[in-house]
Amino acid sequence: MFRLRRRTRPLLWSGLAALAALLLLATGPGGAVGAQQAAPRVDLVTVDGAITPPTAQYVTQAIAAAERDNAAAVVIALDTPGGLMASMDEIVDAILASRVPVVVYVSPPGGRAASAGVFVTEAAHVAAMAPTTRIGSASPVMLGPDGQPSGGDPTMNAKITNDAVSQITNLARLRGRNAEWAEQAVRSAANLTADEAVKQHVVDLTAPDLPALLQQIDGRQVTTAAGPVTLRTAGATVEPVERGFLDHLLQLLSDPTIAYLLVSLGTIALFFELTNPGAIFPGVFGALALLLGLYGLGTLPVNWAGLLLIGLAFALLVADLYVTSFGTLTLGGLVSFVLGSYLLLGSDAPPGLRISPVVIWTVAGLLLAFFLALGGLALATRFRKPATGREGLVGTVGTVRQRLNPDGVVFVAGELWQATALATLPPGTLPIEPDTAVAVTSLDGLRMVVRPATAAEVAASGVTTVGDRRHGPADPSDHAERSPA
Repeated sequence: MFRLRRRTRPLLWSGLAALAALLLLATGPGGAVGAQQAAPRVDLVTVDGAITPPTAQYVTQAIAAAERDNAAAVVIALDTPGGLMASMDEIVDAILASRVPVVVYVSPPGGRAASAGVFVTEAAHVAAMAPTTRIGSASPVMLGPDGQPSGGDPTMNAKITNDAVSQITNLARLRGRNAEWAEQAVRSAANLTADEAVKQHVVDLTAPDLPALLQQIDGRQVTTAAGPVTLRTAGATVEPVERGFLDHLLQLLSDPTIAYLLVSLGTIALFFELTNPGAIFPGVFGALALLLGLYGLGTLPVNWAGLLLIGLAFALLVADLYVTSFGTLTLGGLVSFVLGSYLLLGSDAPPGLRISPVVIWTVAGLLLAFFLALGGLALATRFRKPATGREGLVGTVGTVRQRLNPDGVVFVAGELWQATALATLPPGTLPIEPDTAVAVTSLDGLRMVVRPATAAEVAASGVTTVGDRRHGPADPSDHAERSPA
């Protein structure tokens, strides 16, 4: 046994040596494993709408994840009409503090980087544009310190504009780009096409698609928060950074039209639940829609006077169902609703954060139709003949069981009643003989006041008269006197 081990030992060492050589070849610079480890990775972040708080959260989290995962770069595919300054500042701050190079690529063809998008583009370590895209119109049209439109105060407008100019020129100079044009984009809403932007050194390059962009910027040196970095992006693996369900939901709720519709529909549904207790679904849907809509409005530069006008509109519309105003309250409610809708975000709201007038007038029309329908139902109920109680017996057709002269007994609604003929009957009408159809005109305590029924009333009631004794005996002593209840 000892000799067998000594003989096999050289073979064992030879096998181990061969295996080690194969591993070195596989993991070396030219091996497949080594190539896989050396392949760079680029994270792709897509921003294709207004820049809102959910958008800022999505971008900043993506940059932080790229830093943790040692990505070669982060590419922000940008197509935006603008957005909120506060959200824009979050993204700009995240780019400036990033240890990973951030590339802003205005795409797809036909897209734009407008308003807040210009600031994000200028903050990027590398700024690129696809053909037929455009950049510019960065004038601040919105917000004072309280987050409301500030179109009426020249001093406040000048402060906001000068602050924006300082911010964008600093970003342009930091990245070695055209600070003069950046200032004009804010002061004069200047615009450029992709080719013009490259010629005026507003952006660094144009690229027809993402692979071409990664190939062109490979080897470029940029300065991040960690210091100088040389981009290694040629042949990189692109990893799209997907939004989670919650991110998609929050972005959807931040759309001003969606938030506006949720508030309007939620209020209508709650009103329907309050007027029809026990329906349950309208109440649940209304509460959820109203809360989600208010969240959405909370992420936007809402003019609270507009929101109060919308609330007043619903109060007036509801009051008109209970107060006789001949439509005055409904008209006032609709006017208040339309004015509040236009003032909710205002004409000075950032681009992409405005409510379409078509949506406003459509909702106003639906409101009018809804409350007109409710008003019609209320009127129909008010004028409808009562079906139960004392009032429900008036107009009912029955038959005489004991001659009315003028008192007697009648059979009405399945019961025998003491009855008296109407005092104003024409001469010769009395006595009213048994089996004659009569109609109830009123009740005097527990006694019915009746008159002979017309042929139309008899036909409508389906009462059988002559010879019909199936409904009860003719002798009133067989039954106790009935109450109308």
